[in-house]
Amino acid sequence: MDDEQRRQDDWAKDRKNRLPTFTEVLSRRTRPPVDLFMFYLFLQREGAEDILDFWLDVQQHENLCRAYFKDVRKSGRAIREDWPEYWDYARRRGSIYGTVVGLNPQTGTKRSTASTGEMLSEWDRQNLAAASDEKAARSPSPRLTSVSPGVTAVGTTEPPRSTTPFSLSGRTPTLFKRASRAPTIIPRSQAITRQDLIASAERIYYRYLSPAGTTPGSNENHEIYLPPALRIHSFPLSSTHEPKTQSEMSLMAQIPDMFHAQKEYCYRAMEQDAFPRFLRAKAFGNLTPVSALVRLIAGLVILWIGLAAGFSLIFLDVQPKSKRFFLFIPYALAILFLISHQYELDPVLVFLGQSESTPFRTLRIREPYVKKLLLGRAIWVTILVASCTVALTMIFWAVPGHRL
Repeated sequence: MDDEQRRQDDWAKDRKNRLPTFTEVLSRRTRPPVDLFMFYLFLQREGAEDILDFWLDVQQHENLCRAYFKDVRKSGRAIREDWPEYWDYARRRGSIYGTVVGLNPQTGTKRSTASTGEMLSEWDRQNLAAASDEKAARSPSPRLTSVSPGVTAVGTTEPPRSTTPFSLSGRTPTLFKRASRAPTIIPRSQAITRQDLIASAERIYYRYLSPAGTTPGSNENHEIYLPPALRIHSFPLSSTHEPKTQSEMSLMAQIPDMFHAQKEYCYRAMEQDAFPRFLRAKAFGNLTPVSALVRLIAGLVILWIGLAAGFSLIFLDVQPKSKRFFLFIPYALAILFLISHQYELDPVLVFLGQSESTPFRTLRIREPYVKKLLLGRAIWVTILVASCTVALTMIFWAVPGHRL
């Protein structure tokens, strides 16, 4: 316990001098404005929140499978006896639940048996129960390229798709949170059955992996991009009836590991593409794009008003000349708005400890290192605004008046 507490203290001290990692954001170990909620809102603005939803739902599916395996072991039965088809599949192909189901990690398999959740601490795993997991290997697992006779790996008649999860055509950004269909909390009123695992996998397939036209009762397109080797084109099982044939039993044995490679691909895509942009937006700025655009428009309008007033004072030769010093008010506001747009940072909000979550709605900055970064940038922006305001005001004050 002392070692665990010491490790947590070292981690807390280390966090004060660096930005959070993607794993820490997904495990909900970070605070605003670089927490999971803000990352979800960031993806919503790009119309790519389905990728994170898919990752979270698959993580919940894997948690459901882990809970099933643990229930089986607590009941005194062995996985080998309770589900022999899965046991044979896991021994031949490997499984992310190797330590849970009792497989010997020293035995050779075609795939690592260490799950991403097992690579993290117990505290992380508890936080990940509704939200996260760890990173994958560099190359995707080949196991889904030949899932079954009914699950093909490469389709030749598909319409053209995008080449990255974050450039899907026909997607529009949204500012309203869409609830995931996967439950956040696993119901424990009764024992988890294999039919529950099939229902969970079926729900994920029809929501994220099937074409929009084949999604039952849905007119929305939540299909995510996957490379051809990871696409699943059919789901031959059904949650309404229990598998009975040998073929169906073999297919059901793949249900626990079915989406793991796709989940790891989405993890890497978010980590390498969206997450760096998220950090640039939230760790080095505190404005949303809409708010920054409004400041640009307001800055240009106020600057035009200030310049019109300044030239009027000059060409009307208004006396005393000291009245021109009042021009610093529109100039200061205009330059503040324009530079805030350029840096996507409002120093006034930073000094108040606030960062925008959605346009014109703010929350308190609680991440220590991000607060330090934003404070330094806010001081620089303030100096820049003050310098430009003084320079522009002095120029209009120094110009001699000439009545036309």
